[in-house]
Amino acid sequence: MKKLPLVVLTSPLPGDALCLLEGKARAKVYRHTRPFSEELLIRRLRGASGVVTLLGDKITARVLESCPKLKVVSNYAVGVDNIDLQAAKRLGVAITNTPDVLTEATADLTWTLLLGVARRVHEGDRMVRRGIFKGWAPELLLGLDLRGKNLGLVGMGRIGRAVARRAPAFGMRVLYTDQKRLPESTETSLGAQWLPLGELLEKSHIVSLHCPLTPGTRHLLDRDRLLSMKKGAILLNTARGAIVDERALVEALRSGHLMGAGLDVFEEEPALAPGLAQLPNVLLLPHAGSAARETREAMARMAVGNCLAVLEGRKPENRVV
Repeated sequence: MKKLPLVVLTSPLPGDALCLLEGKARAKVYRHTRPFSEELLIRRLRGASGVVTLLGDKITARVLESCPKLKVVSNYAVGVDNIDLQAAKRLGVAITNTPDVLTEATADLTWTLLLGVARRVHEGDRMVRRGIFKGWAPELLLGLDLRGKNLGLVGMGRIGRAVARRAPAFGMRVLYTDQKRLPESTETSLGAQWLPLGELLEKSHIVSLHCPLTPGTRHLLDRDRLLSMKKGAILLNTARGAIVDERALVEALRSGHLMGAGLDVFEEEPALAPGLAQLPNVLLLPHAGSAARETREAMARMAVGNCLAVLEGRKPENRVV
């Protein structure tokens, strides 16, 4: 009887996605509290035909070269900046991801951060819990009215567009920047206006990041660009932490140039830049953009399905390389 191919999962996944492999592949699931080191990944993946990875798993050229049986890396995420795509292409290893299914959940969380920071919800929560709240006062926790404000979106892919679709309910104007403009009909339906990045930063009351992390977008918002933002503006990041110079962000928040920030991702995740956690005007979440049960289960089914498709010689639903 032909031996079934081995599929490694670097972490347990929610739901019943592993059922897809029954009778088609052997599954080995690892449990760990932190990302595997390069050496440990190599040891775990030797002999594997496929692997389902997390964002923290760095699939380097050395990992790929050391695992000659590997045919597919199925990333349990939309972004694939944790994988050496050039090495994968050179070695003929398929790379897949899980787009679409997490779009709405991540857009919802972006608005959670937006509302939380604009209305200083996290500050109010701490005030009540610590017994500091002594009663209503006219100037207590004054925040930002959203109606009539400009929401600037850096990146107008699936998630950016989903965030934009929610803006009219709050009376906000949508500005966006991207390497490629949307068709005029799409701009009209979203009520969105394209601007170059510099102008968008100057005009937006709230800036939300939705672009991928690439060499060109690393520290896209450096010290100078953060200081070019409208005084009293809010920065949101549910994309990738390294798009922002986190140390410079601490300075902009501490000085009061920015009213606040809502961050779901971090430059050296899970570590934070010195001083960030101590700032009262920043709302911090643990990379929870897609953390809705239905969404995470759908991501799991997609990731396992992508992996199995490659192993069976079929075209995967979401191939990146």
